[in-house]
Amino acid sequence: MHTSNFFLFSSLFKFLLLHYLLIALVLSLFFFSVCEPYSNMGNARFLFVVVVVIALVSVASSTVGKWIPTASPCDFQAIYNFGDSNSDTGATSAVFWPTPRPYGVNFFGRPSGRNSDGRLLIDFIAEKLGLPYLSPYLDSIGTNFRHGANFATGGSTIRRQNESIFENGISPFSLDIQTMQFLQFKSRTSELYHQARTPFNRSKLPRPKDFSRSLYTFDIGQNDLTAGFRKLTMPQLRAEIPNIVDQFAAAVIRLYQQGARAFWIHNTGPVGCLPAATMRIRNPKPGFFDNYGCITSHNDMAVEFNKHLKSRVRLLRAELPRASLIYVDIYSAKYQLITNAKTYGFGDSMRICCGYHKRNVHVWCGQRQMINGSMVFGGARGSHARCVSWDGVHYSQAANNWVANHVLYGSYSDPPMPVYRACLKR
Repeated sequence: MHTSNFFLFSSLFKFLLLHYLLIALVLSLFFFSVCEPYSNMGNARFLFVVVVVIALVSVASSTVGKWIPTASPCDFQAIYNFGDSNSDTGATSAVFWPTPRPYGVNFFGRPSGRNSDGRLLIDFIAEKLGLPYLSPYLDSIGTNFRHGANFATGGSTIRRQNESIFENGISPFSLDIQTMQFLQFKSRTSELYHQARTPFNRSKLPRPKDFSRSLYTFDIGQNDLTAGFRKLTMPQLRAEIPNIVDQFAAAVIRLYQQGARAFWIHNTGPVGCLPAATMRIRNPKPGFFDNYGCITSHNDMAVEFNKHLKSRVRLLRAELPRASLIYVDIYSAKYQLITNAKTYGFGDSMRICCGYHKRNVHVWCGQRQMINGSMVFGGARGSHARCVSWDGVHYSQAANNWVANHVLYGSYSDPPMPVYRACLKR
């Protein structure tokens, strides 16, 4: 049995035990008040039962997990997300250039600013919590921030890279900028909320009290590694990881100081398995690829990053005593899917489902290019429901859904906690 399932079962047992003991206390009060109202012996028995039941209730309640002060079980009112293109729901599309067709084709029916054919993992988190999909903070049209905001942008890194998005696709909105945007967002929306004269004027603004009753999610770090692969040697990049992770921790601490209490933190995925990284390799040396076609050194670096991140999250639990910090092993979930794709009903995990990639000619998803006098469009092909990689860098909706079904219930979390109980401290 998964540890998450055991925890849920044991928590349910304790919950039922607590309530049955309370019922026993009420019945005892009724019995002794009706049957032996004037008996000294009855009064003694009554007091004995009360003391025993109260003691048992105290023991049972003390074994139930400690809660951060929110409604039961968590009652998250909003999600605030920080990350890169793995969780960008339209910021890059609003600020730089719109996502072209056929992105979004399999759920939204049109481009939605997401780098997938449909929903991302952050969308499945919102669905699981019964909340609407997140509006990008940087999108000024048709946004609704009552239930959160998304600060993620495609190409974002934890640490500033001093590069242009037009050069290597690195976003200017690094994690420190995203957290500063959140501070501005919180201050400004709270001011506007209190100035609003009607419920309608407040309806698209977050309630100030909800900032401490929200889930703060992170999915960032992949681009720090890919930038390092491009600019640094492997030993140099390995030496930089502690600093990158410290900057991540600084962002979490900054949010905690603003009242954030529940954190859901994804580690980085197996970057060595991205088809966009593997497809151009010619005549690799023995050991360059693992048994599944992934770049061994890139995945090793991702594992190293994740090791430091997990260790730093554990330190943060001691530094931030009122916070719940859930570390989610996205790497293991995605690698499990990639290396067993056909077992789970998918096709070749290294096949790119959107784009034209033949004979060293690459037209990326949604792009057009003149080749040998003919215009070639990088369109979608094959069964999208069997795709793992949508465009060579990002996952398909089907793959995101598979990952969501495996990580949102606690099986890949430390501590093993489902997302809807992420406010719970153990």
